[in-house]
Amino acid sequence: MSYAFTRRRTAAVVLTAALLVPLAGCGSDDAEKNSGAKTGASGTPKADLTVLAASSLTDVFKTAGAAYEKSHPGTKITFSFAGSQELAAQVKQGAPADALVTADTKTMDGLRSDTGTPTVIAKNRLVIATVEGNPKKVDELKDLADSTLKVVLAAPEVPVGRYSKKILDSQKIVVKPVSEEPNVRAVLSKVELGEADAGLVYKTDAATATGKVDAVEIPDAQNAIAQYPAATLKTSKNSEAAAAFVQWLSTPEAQKILKDAGFQQP
Repeated sequence: MSYAFTRRRTAAVVLTAALLVPLAGCGSDDAEKNSGAKTGASGTPKADLTVLAASSLTDVFKTAGAAYEKSHPGTKITFSFAGSQELAAQVKQGAPADALVTADTKTMDGLRSDTGTPTVIAKNRLVIATVEGNPKKVDELKDLADSTLKVVLAAPEVPVGRYSKKILDSQKIVVKPVSEEPNVRAVLSKVELGEADAGLVYKTDAATATGKVDAVEIPDAQNAIAQYPAATLKTSKNSEAAAAFVQWLSTPEAQKILKDAGFQQP
């Protein structure tokens, strides 16, 4: 074999190898795109997540969502807030979502076939919300039985409505509400607007309306503790990213945000 032929053959091999290298890289990129396995610097899968959450989490979850997006570049979270019973109906109807957080364990337990294993991320308690300045002098639960008082409650199928009924029944207090609302924010709104003199809401909701309503504390012995379980949805198309967010809700960072908003730690 001549020296010239050997040099030509060697050059051809080198050229072929050089051409194959970028092709192999392209194949790897295509495989990643096809698998949908996009990850951020933290290793958390990137995704656009939809989280169904109880109305009482409206303000704090907006803060939590912004914090999560900041520490998990590439992930965007969209929240849909409503009464827990409405959220449960949405899940049953197959609404496209990735995770669920309710204001009670009963609602979540009714969705066992639709969710992953739930984790309680926070607790809450009830207060009596009154018109600013408390002109009707509502000082305790039994005052809500006054027939001249316009009281608004959440509907009994709503978690806060069930909690309200529980504490009123336990004290043998009969209240005839002027309306029964679909969620706690609707109750709060009625009081804020002066359409009701008082209503039972979560402590954290009353805190969001400081300067618009007054909050009358209810003693522990007469109160109820609300628990907030969070879980992924089995129909999620972003299961890994959804699980990462649900797990994050129990981290010190998320728990501080919840605590600062007045929620109790689980």
